[in-house]
Amino acid sequence: MTNPLIAARDDFTASHPEARAILNGRDWGLFDTGSPGPDAPVLVLIPGTLGRGDIFWNQILALKGRARVIAVSYPASGGVADWAGDLVALLDRLKLDRVAMLGSSLGGFLAQYIAALHPDRVAHLFAANTLSDGTGLDQRPPYSSDLDAAPITELRAGFSTALEGWRKAHPDQSDLVDLLLAEVGGRILEPEMRARLNALKRAPRMPAPVLTGDRVTTIESDDDPLIPPQMRAMVRAALSPAVAYRFLWGGHFPYAIRTADYTAILETALGLPPGADWGTGPERTK
Repeated sequence: MTNPLIAARDDFTASHPEARAILNGRDWGLFDTGSPGPDAPVLVLIPGTLGRGDIFWNQILALKGRARVIAVSYPASGGVADWAGDLVALLDRLKLDRVAMLGSSLGGFLAQYIAALHPDRVAHLFAANTLSDGTGLDQRPPYSSDLDAAPITELRAGFSTALEGWRKAHPDQSDLVDLLLAEVGGRILEPEMRARLNALKRAPRMPAPVLTGDRVTTIESDDDPLIPPQMRAMVRAALSPAVAYRFLWGGHFPYAIRTADYTAILETALGLPPGADWGTGPERTK
């Protein structure tokens, strides 16, 4: 039986092939919808460890034509500090002075880092299902492994075991698990996977946030299996967002399974008219 999520993602990539961008010598993947007009907002989407740029296909399709949406896929080398410089170089190349920036998980850490070092380039920060401090992460699997030398099969198996556990607890999200297993199983190439894991294991200390709360939105899920409540609280405390959204359910990937609700959050912050119903919606904690 065809997995509808994988089919939808594959349809997207067939009609929106990933371009390449060499930034400071590193090879990034790039999706860019182009600008629908001179006053349209620009949104940069940065995925987590288990996604390429096309993991945001629902948001890209929903917002294109009203906003310029750019999504990136990580290179096979470098870390958080390197990638921050790369993405600022991308903005320079595209002649974009200020953009809204959403990062999920690993991408959320990177987006916070960019916003702290280059606040003039970030009009609005969305820190989603993420952390703001990597202290102690090297004591937790898979980060506790030798990420350079451990067999890639061992690292992939760790993710697969966790995903199968999520499927057992949430059989209604089985299609999403299959999509993520395909990413883990080889769609994310070995050097890219190792670089992503090392980026958080060796993450630099987060600079003090600079953006005022009205330029920050946080997004989290009560049932996120990867970001525990204390990590989520640390992000909110560090960023003091004017609005903090909390999904009662949505796991670590609410953008993939709560698509209308998630897109509505972006529309609200970007000042766009709604393109979909809120549905059950997340709760605001501020």
